[in-house]
Amino acid sequence: MSPNNRVVVTGGAGFIGSHYVRQMLTGAYPEFDDASVVVFDKLTYAGNEENLAPVLDDHRFELVVGDVCDADLLNEVLPGADVVVHFAAESHVDRSIIGPADFMHTNVQGTHTLLNACLDAGVRRVVQVSTDEVYGSIKTGSWTEDHPLEPNSPYSASKASADLVARSFYRTYGLPVCVTRCSNNYGPYQFPEKIIPLFITNLLEGETLPLYGDGGNVRDWLHVDDHCRAIQLVVEGGRPGDVYNIGGGTELTNRDLTARLLNETGADWSAVRNVPDRPGHDQRYSVDWTKIKSELGYTPRIDLEDGLAETVRWYVENRSWWEPLRRAAPRPHADSPAGVTA
Repeated sequence: MSPNNRVVVTGGAGFIGSHYVRQMLTGAYPEFDDASVVVFDKLTYAGNEENLAPVLDDHRFELVVGDVCDADLLNEVLPGADVVVHFAAESHVDRSIIGPADFMHTNVQGTHTLLNACLDAGVRRVVQVSTDEVYGSIKTGSWTEDHPLEPNSPYSASKASADLVARSFYRTYGLPVCVTRCSNNYGPYQFPEKIIPLFITNLLEGETLPLYGDGGNVRDWLHVDDHCRAIQLVVEGGRPGDVYNIGGGTELTNRDLTARLLNETGADWSAVRNVPDRPGHDQRYSVDWTKIKSELGYTPRIDLEDGLAETVRWYVENRSWWEPLRRAAPRPHADSPAGVTA
């Protein structure tokens, strides 16, 4: 990349996107020390300007409030951009089951609109941030990047569709786009509808933890800092047209995860209630991340024990951030423990 990279981050006020922006503007990615960053975000319920508070006064930072389906606004913002990292998405599985239309609109149509604008603007590198959920569910082993896409929820179907749109823009038009597919993320600033922040904040509020089914669903956990570092490796060295799985290397059942959170907060199993499983609930996710390790040198650095302890501390110390969000955004349904998606 040339000096003074201009990076546009869609969904940059959300959980993962804001972490990426904060890291870039505080020197975590030396190759982009000179970068200017434009956050393009609709500021929906999960997008929060407070997530960007540490960098709002940085002269290299700009916030544009907008929808990725707004072609006219994208055509104003993208000219001159060197890199676009596309985080913007509806991402909560439970919400997709109740109302899939928003997911198809934002995740599929929005991705198409963005990629078309990137093509028109001559953007030199695009990263489509996706999820391991596009692969479906796997009983044993791990998915490689060439595994067929077999999504089982409206959310994962919309992300799989977006990935295929990205592939088509590379194959048909030569747009230099890469796709990343990560396992479940956790860490500070995660909206309190996802399982880890929901369970932590419920415990801090003296509420019970609604655990789906028998809690046997298995997920691989990845700290948001490791995820964002992997994305930056793809920004800097990923091969256009390629897919890169990003894993954390720590698989847990939801029951085991719950036990760890109970231990971290000093609570016991009397705080847990089992609720009916959600429709189409995938049993196990597991990505093979050999490719990004061998090609780009990625290895997760934050082990789950340390990462969970740090995350719990953050929520304990930042009630002023999450309490208003819990009040403002009703849960998808009364017995929802929130999805286990990133």
